[in-house]
Amino acid sequence: MVSSRLLSSLLALLAPAFFSLSASALPHPRTASSPATLKLAVRINSYGIKNIAAADRARIQARQAGTSSSISVTNDVILYTADIGVGSPPTSYTVLVDTGSSNTWIKANAYEKTATSHDTGGMFSVAYGSGDVVGEEYTDTVTFNSDLVIDNQSIGVASRSLGMEGLDGILGLGPVDLTQGTVSNTYEVATVTDNLYKQGRISSEVLGVFFAPASSEDSSGELTFGGYDASKITGDVSYVPITSTSPANGYWGINQSISYGSTLILDETAGIVDTGTTLIYIASDAFDKYQSATGGTFDEATDLLKISSDQYEQLSSLYFTIGGVTYELTPNAQIWPRSLNSAIGGTTDGIYLIVSSTGSSSGSGDDFTNGYCFLERFYSVFDTTNSQVGFATTEYTYATTN
Repeated sequence: MVSSRLLSSLLALLAPAFFSLSASALPHPRTASSPATLKLAVRINSYGIKNIAAADRARIQARQAGTSSSISVTNDVILYTADIGVGSPPTSYTVLVDTGSSNTWIKANAYEKTATSHDTGGMFSVAYGSGDVVGEEYTDTVTFNSDLVIDNQSIGVASRSLGMEGLDGILGLGPVDLTQGTVSNTYEVATVTDNLYKQGRISSEVLGVFFAPASSEDSSGELTFGGYDASKITGDVSYVPITSTSPANGYWGINQSISYGSTLILDETAGIVDTGTTLIYIASDAFDKYQSATGGTFDEATDLLKISSDQYEQLSSLYFTIGGVTYELTPNAQIWPRSLNSAIGGTTDGIYLIVSSTGSSSGSGDDFTNGYCFLERFYSVFDTTNSQVGFATTEYTYATTN
């Protein structure tokens, strides 16, 4: 989720079709033969605590303990949202995009019932690190665009929810297993991606995710259902199987190793890829090596490592080796966007590193989280059909906008 949570090579031959999302009534969907894209909006969160590291870490630790499927988005500095339609005719809702949780829900005080709204009699409850979201389960029509209309989608109507000012709910894009036990009268509920595939709207259960850095001129993003958007990548998509290591295997979990320059700081281990986590987190023993190598000092105001201009000039790249492919996170990609320093409680001219500690040593089965700060540099593909995750370089991989 949130605060602060891939596709066979043949799909690359399919040309994505692009459609704008509308809140007005849309025609009955046809079967989509090519991927279809939903545009995302980015917002800078001006409320909640500024300590994103603490909020992110609480999410990770709750996940490691098995006590939570996600964490509150209230404290995220950077949020990616989508406008979706629910009902017929559809009412437009602004929802948080989250690959780290799988239930889709709307606040009860925002939900408008229509002819397609059906109360299943079930109660839903999703445990988050800062509290539970609870309410009734409905099924309803969900509209992304004219080619992506889902019939009878499970929707939680939340009578009690976390803050999330300015947002109407969450669009859960994680694995279906995360819905187990969340609705009282069923074992698990189909996610929106599951139903798009089952109802013939997409030909493969695949989700492509593109983020542009918040510091770039065009800080938008997009979700592509049924494939990926080849226009957003600059190289091939390379895949790695979902890890078999628990608890990471219950999420979009992969195995990877990390080197700082030529020095290995994290042996190959399991962790997750999560759009709902802001920073990059590594096990505490790996983080200690990273801090020593960079010379970063702990900054109490931001809970991040801070470096000087001279240290930034000496910063080496981080190398993530995933499925035999190495992805370079440049020095510029390792620092928080300086134009957004005030949003995290930093000084205007401060240089803050976006790599932080999970708070536990390696060997937990969840030793890293590649969050937004990683995903804004690499296109990601979440492939349920083939149980794999893929990555590709983009025009922003080597950007220096931070």
